[in-house]
Amino acid sequence: MPSLNDILAVILGGGRGARLFPLTQLRSKPAVPIAGKYRLIDIPISNCINSGIYRIAVLTQFNSVSLHRHITNTYDFDAFHPGWVQIWAAEQTIETADWYQGTADAVRKQTLEIQSSGAKNVLILAGDHLYRMDYREMAEYHWENEADITVAVQPVPRAEASRLGILKRESNGQISSFAEKPKDVETQNKFISRDDEERPFLGSMGIYMFKTRVLMELLADFPSFHDFGGDIIPQAIKTHAVYGFDFDGYWQDIGTIRSFYETNLALTTPQAKFNFYDPKLPIYTDRRFLPASIIEDSKLRDVMVAEGSRIMKSDIVHSIIGIRSQISAGCFIKDTIMMGSDYYERGIDSVPIGIGENSHIEGAILDKNVRIGSNVIIRPFPRNTDMGNEKWHVRDGIVVIPKDAEIAAGTVIAPD
Repeated sequence: MPSLNDILAVILGGGRGARLFPLTQLRSKPAVPIAGKYRLIDIPISNCINSGIYRIAVLTQFNSVSLHRHITNTYDFDAFHPGWVQIWAAEQTIETADWYQGTADAVRKQTLEIQSSGAKNVLILAGDHLYRMDYREMAEYHWENEADITVAVQPVPRAEASRLGILKRESNGQISSFAEKPKDVETQNKFISRDDEERPFLGSMGIYMFKTRVLMELLADFPSFHDFGGDIIPQAIKTHAVYGFDFDGYWQDIGTIRSFYETNLALTTPQAKFNFYDPKLPIYTDRRFLPASIIEDSKLRDVMVAEGSRIMKSDIVHSIIGIRSQISAGCFIKDTIMMGSDYYERGIDSVPIGIGENSHIEGAILDKNVRIGSNVIIRPFPRNTDMGNEKWHVRDGIVVIPKDAEIAAGTVIAPD
């Protein structure tokens, strides 16, 4: 059996992330905070470390400074450890002046780095999914079947088939065909792979393991193919041994404001499907050395509170309170994600970072370092509502206050 040391993990750092705007206005998708203290990039990197895969490259391009800073501060292996986490930024070269044109093109432009690593297998991962997975099991399946490519697949109900890449897998585990977001029932029925009425299909999770030789050949032979899911995998199925590896655990693609909002708030309940509290498989993040949070005479229900915060005489329901959050007395907060602050401040004459006294915040996402004045009212809008200005936005009915924005005292952001 080959060694895990023969695997190079390549994490795709994301493009503009337009569907997560304005959270991606000043950062890339993998740098977006989640669960009060983590970043989305922490999920695939932690999965790699917990799986025994210690050579990790993160491909970055758009608004990447925040992501670079987080990775540099967090993932620093010591001199006696063989592993590393490197940032492979998009760059203009003598050969090409283009930036990354897609997932496959991003990997293609790092061919020299991949070959220099000497890795016999390359594990391709996305930087904006929430899940916990042991890639060791996927690697062993890949080697046992002598696969050229292995795709992680998950059972999918019929209602979800039209928005995912659906794979037809034969009894020996090999994938024989692929359909990208099939709409009509007749086409969908051709891709039934499971004897399960509730979840008859298998959907691609966007997690791929390649033999390095095969990956290099495909990228070179098809220079116009820019994406793995839409181009490379469907072509490879025709000519190579492509297998589907089953994963039936929790997995969530966080690609829109709505999915980001609902996935985060689901973490606040005791029945949360994803567990950040697993001591054997932890999710790693920046070591900030913050003090414990102070909660003064407040009422909290289904609330996740990160360290370094101060909450004074407030009522908070079904919400996430991020690092260094400051909440003044008399506030009511419900169904809200407050990302907190990057720093503490002293002697500020303007509106301080945090939420001012007697404010009512409901159905909102407050990005880092926002300043909410006293007596501010924020309420959710009807689903599918999109609107806004420089100070605030509404995306699918959710009010989003962008990073560093200031909302004056007495402001009302709510449906008429």
